[in-house]
Amino acid sequence: MTVSGTTSLLISEMREFASFKPCTQRFIRRSLDVGLGRSDAFRLWARDAAESAAIRRQYIAYQPLKKVRGTVPDPCETAVPTAFLGTVVGIAAGDLAEERIDGFPPFRFLYERLLGAEVRPWLPSIFCAAAALPQIDPRQRKRLLQSLSEAAATAPAWSSAQPGFYPEFIEDAAA
Repeated sequence: MTVSGTTSLLISEMREFASFKPCTQRFIRRSLDVGLGRSDAFRLWARDAAESAAIRRQYIAYQPLKKVRGTVPDPCETAVPTAFLGTVVGIAAGDLAEERIDGFPPFRFLYERLLGAEVRPWLPSIFCAAAALPQIDPRQRKRLLQSLSEAAATAPAWSSAQPGFYPEFIEDAAA
């Protein structure tokens, strides 16, 4: 990819992130800190005891990411990768249950950064499976499943370009 192509992709990713609701942006940044081990999420993100407990649950839930990262199955294989799918669907269900991710676009944005570009073909299946689980409120389930566009659900191919923009914590200027 050319420098201008890389820059264009980076700007596109930044624009997409900017289009998400502030609470979704915050959740994605926090999740990347937890999932990629970038910083102390408790120190940066916990505003109260409830949020601290949520971060603790997320640290525990994200532990299997270390094992599945880099082992994303080839989508052309005929065998169903049940161990991979089961692990990631379980993690995704926990994220969706927090109700900070309000649709497929922010879900895809987060998970392609947590697991790499090679997970893209699996994301519609993972998202639908996680969103359809009973721990997701039925109203939320409906909104989530309706957010998956036909184009995303039926894409014949996915980009193999790795994400370039990984949003991070930004100190509040007023503080």
